[in-house]
Amino acid sequence: MEPQTQSNKPNLVLILDYGSQYTHLITRRIRSLSIFSLCINGTSSLNSITEHNPRVIILSGGPHCVHADGAPCFPSGFIEYVEKEKIVVLGICYGLQLLVQKLGGVVNIGEKHEYGRMDIEVKKNEGLFGNKEIGDKQVVWMSHGDEAVKLPEGFEVVARSSQGAVAAIENRERRFYGLQYHPEVTHSIEGMDTLRHFLFDICGVTAGWNMEYVLEEEIKVIKAMVGPEDHVICALSGGVDSTVAATVVHKAIGDRLHCVFVDNGLLRYKEQERVMATFESDLHLPVTCIDATEEFLSKLKGVTEPEMKRKIIGKEFINIFDIFAHDLEKKVGKKPTYLVQGTLYPDVIESCPPPGSGRTHSHTIKSHHNVGGLPKDMKLKLIEPLKLLFKDEVRALGKIMNIPVAFLKRHPFPGPGLAVRIPGDVTAGNSLDILRQVDEIFIQSIKDAGIYDEIWQAFAVFLPVKTVGVQGDQRTHSHAVALRAVTSQDGMTADWYYFDFKFLDNVSRKICNSVRGVNRVLLDITSKPPSTIEWE
Repeated sequence: MEPQTQSNKPNLVLILDYGSQYTHLITRRIRSLSIFSLCINGTSSLNSITEHNPRVIILSGGPHCVHADGAPCFPSGFIEYVEKEKIVVLGICYGLQLLVQKLGGVVNIGEKHEYGRMDIEVKKNEGLFGNKEIGDKQVVWMSHGDEAVKLPEGFEVVARSSQGAVAAIENRERRFYGLQYHPEVTHSIEGMDTLRHFLFDICGVTAGWNMEYVLEEEIKVIKAMVGPEDHVICALSGGVDSTVAATVVHKAIGDRLHCVFVDNGLLRYKEQERVMATFESDLHLPVTCIDATEEFLSKLKGVTEPEMKRKIIGKEFINIFDIFAHDLEKKVGKKPTYLVQGTLYPDVIESCPPPGSGRTHSHTIKSHHNVGGLPKDMKLKLIEPLKLLFKDEVRALGKIMNIPVAFLKRHPFPGPGLAVRIPGDVTAGNSLDILRQVDEIFIQSIKDAGIYDEIWQAFAVFLPVKTVGVQGDQRTHSHAVALRAVTSQDGMTADWYYFDFKFLDNVSRKICNSVRGVNRVLLDITSKPPSTIEWE
């Protein structure tokens, strides 16, 4: 699905990303106001910007200095475009400095750098602070070393920091606004109030973007895209994303959707039985289950390099889909035309290069996540109904389609399955069986403790090391396993979950007493970044 499906609506807020760690938080904050927002690279072409037909454009923060060579910038003709189309522009941090410099002002290295919490004072109760009083103070989150020392003609300072630095500027006549701080982070106590006032009162944007609207629009798009005799295939992983995507498509075209669930031998404890029961009894989706355990594990034998494991798994999935598609062609008398994928917005974001990196493509982050490199003779077109949604939005979409809440709350499970939770050879010894047992004990204990919904993702990891222990009055030389649980909104960043020590003690005892071959349990307390959520 092309982005313009929803993004060309008149109330779109388009964010130009200049590399701030908070950029995608801006997107989420705006969506929480029932306003649709999208984020694209800040150095995108002018055509890429204009085709979205935005009502408002926000220039994000970033780690660069606007006066440095090669600093990322909006394209030539941008200023003329936004003024001609009467588009309101808000620069945040680096975005403010970019506006100042490109409109004729001066940005220099600040005499005093401002990082962290800082008081600012309202100097004019117009525009950005039209709902405040002169002299009002608020705590905001600063993160800048440069500062605007001379404003472009027609601009005025409407707020300053406690150190006297420019905190907010505006030129209401030309519709340019700037905040030197980050209103999108929770540390800026009144930040959401400022964004709300800016979008509704200054820009005149109206709320109305919600999951009911998304569902209605997606069904229209799919019906228009898929011909009346076209058939569509979908790879179901058993996770929330692919299931919600399939359900949307099923609502649009009915049983011309053909789903396949592949057991690759890398699934969790009783995963096949559990998810197939949900597909058949609760969702009534047309699903074919293929047990390909032998095919996958035979090709993974002896492979230890993480990216190689991912590629082998991806290639084998493709082979199976190819066979499934050809069998389907014989059955219905026509080649399938489309493939459904549960791609989410964070997947799209993580596949884009950082602004100012000089690269035209990103590092390999999720080579396994969706089906890539399809055989040329399949020539399948993609349907990605969730491509513009975050994880919590996908769950909200699933809820209005009556997908069981318990299923929607399932923790994410990676495409390569347990292969990314067993560093090294996944076929060595009985590592898969041990990991399934440990993971089942861990997850069930979390559910029994009533904390499953507090955790974004939890799982066990099989470590390819043995340690000395004492079990049954005898020395043992058995495996160590690790437990990982994180809190997050969408997986872009994550922090480890703070378990009660008594809970951890009980889980450790259960695992060591119940799972043969384990004598040590570790807890992963690393955030993302610097680590990823999964292990490899």
